Amino acid sequence: MDEYVEWVRQAVFEVDDLRDCLEYASEDMASAPAFLDPLEAGVKAVHAAMRDGSDAFGREDLPFMDLAGKYAEEIPFHTLLKQINETHRRGLDVSGDDA
Repeated sequence: MDEYVEWVRQAVFEVDDLRDCLEYASEDMASAPAFLDPLEAGVKAVHAAMRDGSDAFGREDLPFMDLAGKYAEEIPFHTLLKQINETHRRGLDVSGDDA
């Protein structure tokens, strides 16, 4: 569980960092790429749900995965998002079996 929590925290950091990098690269950028705002909102929603205890694993993809797939070439942390989504879909083995 701790690893999953860290992945989600890392995704929040990465999406914020991507925004910062894009803004720095193009000072005159009128707006962020179309995918960035909904991706950021989706990642931060997962993080908020995890923090308040309302996060529930399920069989469906996380809402931002369509964007993550469509814009994978522009999202350097796409693999991290896939990993979070796969864990969300399959759940965690928290049986405590460390053998």
